[in-house]
Amino acid sequence: MRAMVSDSATGKEKETGHAAVSNVRGTWTAVAAWAVPGLGHLMLRRWTSAAAYFVCVGGLALAGLLMRGAVFGPSATDIFDRLGFFADLGAGAFYFLAHTFQSIAPDVAHASGDYGTRMFATAGILNLLTVLEAYEIGSGRRA
Repeated sequence: MRAMVSDSATGKEKETGHAAVSNVRGTWTAVAAWAVPGLGHLMLRRWTSAAAYFVCVGGLALAGLLMRGAVFGPSATDIFDRLGFFADLGAGAFYFLAHTFQSIAPDVAHASGDYGTRMFATAGILNLLTVLEAYEIGSGRRA
């Protein structure tokens, strides 16, 4: 994908601006994919993938919240809370909406609340994987 141009003065080859443009496109696609699950693929005109990723990530996040799972905040005290925060933050808009709409305190004393915590974290990790895919497609590294 990268075009090389020979520089007659130095005799060396250099890259054209095409690679830089595709990296910028990939970066913006990745940011959009993180912010709203599926949006990066929507920008790349991959309609089916965009819908599937939005439904899957959104379904996991919503199920986690309905099961009264905990959503970790940025004030983590130990390594496991920090990992939980970064996993939850990966869900993008669903993370911020969770703090807005979570009216009932988490119920991690019961199995359903504990599973809900894990489901929300899984939504974040899944969304981070879709962000990586959107970046690779947007930057031209993957077809």
